[in-house]
Order: sequence, then C-alpha cells, then structure tokens
Amino acid sequence: MIRIVFATVALAVLALLGSPSRGLADELPDLGEAARAEFSPQLERKIGERIYNEIRLHEPSYVDDPEISDYLNALGSRLVAGSLNPTGNVHLFAVRDGSVNAFAMFGGFIGVNTGTLLTAQSESELAGVLAHEISHVMQNHLARQIAREKQNSIATMIAMAVGVLAARSNSQVASAAIASAQAGSVQAQLAYSRDFEREADRVGFQTMTNAGYDAQGMGDFFGRLQQAGRVYENNAPVYMRSHPLTLERISDMQNRAQNAPYRQVADSLDFQLVRAKLRAQMVAPADAVSEFSKQLRDRKYASEAATRYGLAYALWKAKDVAAAQREVDALIALKVSSPMIAGLAAEIRMAAADLPGALTIYRDALQRYPQSTALIYGYAEALIAAGHYGQSLTFLEAQLQLHGSDYKLYGLQARTFSAAGKRLQQHRAQAEYYLLQGQLMPAVEQLQFAQKATDGNFFEQSAVDARLRELRKLQAEEAKEKKNGGYNVP
Repeated sequence: MIRIVFATVALAVLALLGSPSRGLADELPDLGEAARAEFSPQLERKIGERIYNEIRLHEPSYVDDPEISDYLNALGSRLVAGSLNPTGNVHLFAVRDGSVNAFAMFGGFIGVNTGTLLTAQSESELAGVLAHEISHVMQNHLARQIAREKQNSIATMIAMAVGVLAARSNSQVASAAIASAQAGSVQAQLAYSRDFEREADRVGFQTMTNAGYDAQGMGDFFGRLQQAGRVYENNAPVYMRSHPLTLERISDMQNRAQNAPYRQVADSLDFQLVRAKLRAQMVAPADAVSEFSKQLRDRKYASEAATRYGLAYALWKAKDVAAAQREVDALIALKVSSPMIAGLAAEIRMAAADLPGALTIYRDALQRYPQSTALIYGYAEALIAAGHYGQSLTFLEAQLQLHGSDYKLYGLQARTFSAAGKRLQQHRAQAEYYLLQGQLMPAVEQLQFAQKATDGNFFEQSAVDARLRELRKLQAEEAKEKKNGGYNVP
C-alpha cells in the first residue's frame, strides 16, 4: 500500500522555523500574540489554503467524501467550542492511509489518517487525538516558530511542505524533499517540538474534557501507541515518529485523567457509521459483504446499526440493489437516524432508477439535517438526474447564500446550467469552482469563454466583465509576488 508521510509536514516546518519559548512550567501558555503580530492569521490562512489545495487537487489519498468530512468537522467544531478559543477556525480532512497519524498545518487545516479513525477504540480516543492537533492550531505553534526565524521565506516553506507531502513512506525520500527546500536538520530541532507536544497535551486535555468527552481517551490512545512502538521497535507507528511520545507525557496524561471526574461517554452513531463505511471501502465489495454478513450472523459487533449500514453500503457498491434495500429497511427498523443512513437510502433508490423516491428521501432528510453537505450534494445530483433544472438552480442558489465558499456547489451549479443550455452562466459558475480551489488561470479562461457566449443579457455580460477584471488583478498581484520571491515574514 502506498503511504504518504503527511505528518512530516508539521515536524519539518517546525524544525525549519526554530525554537519556542521556554519556562512554560505548569501554567497554560498564552495564545502567542507576539507571533500573531508578525505572522498574521490572514497570511497563515492563505498559506494553509495553498497547501490544502495542493493536497486536494493532486494527492490521490485525499478522501473526497462529504460524509466523512462532515463527521470530522462536526467533531472538530465541538472540540473548538470547548477550547480556549471557541471562535477559532479549523478545517479537518481525511487521508486514506492505514497508519495512525494526524497533523496540523498552517491556517487551521488538520489532516487525519483513516487508520486513526479505525484504530481508536472509542470516540473519546479519537477526540483526544484531534484535541491535541487543534491545540497546535489554537496555540499558534507554527506562527510562534516563524516569529523566531524572520529571514525564512514563506514561499520556501510552502515548497518544502508540498515536497514532503509528496514523499512516500521512505524516510530517505522525505529527507531529500526537506533538504531540497533548505529545511535544515529536523533532528536538531526535535527537542523544541517536544515542548510544543507537551503544551498540546495539556491544552488538548482541557479541550476534550470541556467538550464532554471521556478524560481517559487521550491517555488510553497514546498509551496504546507507545506499547505498539515497543513491539515494533524501529518500525514504530508513524504518529510516534512525528509526535515523539515519552513516558513523561504518557504519565502526565494518565495523571490528569485520574484526577478528573469520571464520565462515561457513549460513542455517537455517526462515529460507528463512518468506521463501517471506511472498513467497507478497504476491500472489494464482495469481501466487505462477506465480512459484514459474518459479523451479523455471529452477532460480533459493537453496533448492529453500523454493521447493517456497512453491509448495505457494500451491497450497494456490489450493485446488488435489492439486497441493499432489504438491509436499509432492516436498519431503519432499528429506529436509528443519521444523515448517513438517509443518504445511503437515497443512493440505493437512485441505483434502482427510482428518482421520485430518492428525491423524497433527500427532501425529508434535509428537513432534519439541513447542514449535511452530503445530503445537499446528493439532492442537487438527484434534481439534475431527474431533469428538474429550475429546482436545482433555485436550491443551489439558496445554498450558496449560506455556503458561498463551497466549490462543489458551484460545480453542481455549472453542471445544471450546462444541462439547461445556459452557456454564459455555466462558464461563470465553473470559474468560481476553479477559483475556490486556487486555480486562478482556469478560472480566468472560463470567464473568457463566458464573454464569448451569446446567450447572456446585458447585466450578465457586465457581471462577467467585472469579475474578469477582478481576477486579472489577482493575476497581476501573484505575478508581482512571484517576481519578488514570494511572501516573506515581515
């Protein structure tokens, strides 16, 4: 299996940037305001978006699944609400990699290996890992490092980070990528990263307990990783190589948990459903059908609902629509509810060529789960498939009023305009689709196509012309930045 060394990004960038402040003692640290004065949140976010777009566009292991993304970001939002900065902004995404890993990047972007979701034995354990990464973001660790190495070019750091993201599970390849970007020695700075790891432990523990999760979760998960490191010796879990675990850190987590009030926290249904979906995706559909069927037959499962969901999903992927429908019916009979269950039920109706049935399921589900991006996309797809272009455009326009930075909504809008024969509007929407993914040149080209379209009125043509002027101005600014060697920390 191809493995990508994503976690090396955070470690390598921290190594490049220098030393954090000492003397943290037991007090919770400040939020790094001095660093913020020199490395603005706007600049950090812009860098993070560029790196994230590189991953999203070019990295095959990026998990482009709105249900998994919805779950991770709902969990992330709950943790942020319990953090020292409840108005903070983070975005979580999944990477299809069986190793245990998670990593915080510039601008609040946090990647989570699917292996982490599957290895966690409870939702509180997963929350502990994510709270640790969110704490790296909330404590401004990257910004605080940058403040001490002002001479470093941000463009150089972007090049280094993207280079490491492209490296496969070969330490020599990763080291070469870092060296080529003049990153210096990672090992020489490891002690400093350990300071930040301890800081993230303390803040992360407070975050997860404030969010209502079991205090034992963080220590249990990291303790199990440490034991795995002893077993595998030189082949320790990736997370341990990029987040050095020590007896001191494990003991500190366990002591904090022992001193916290006991709290039994049940896993959410969506936690179990996401895990079932990931397991179904790991093997061929027929093998997944066999495995989930065996679990149900032997009654060996943590959640019957999640196991039936996994079986229904695998049957749908195997194109056994009738059997998939029977499993969904059995699942619904368990009196459980989730946007993931509704979405799968609608997909199965689509596969059975029952578009009216699928549309009904989507409409009803969106009444209960209006924030589910998976249901929003699915409903628009169903409207397009049914030829209801007017309804689709009205629905998408309303969604864009709420989620104006969602590139997929613009992509669906462009498809709807295309199906309806509205060429100017198609290219205009496609331009926004590209722009929100950081693809400025294709966005400009789409607006140029829109200018040549003959089906727009005066106001539509004027809007295209104005938007094209804005994007050309952005092009000029980017060209100037490139000529000046990229962004530099003031």
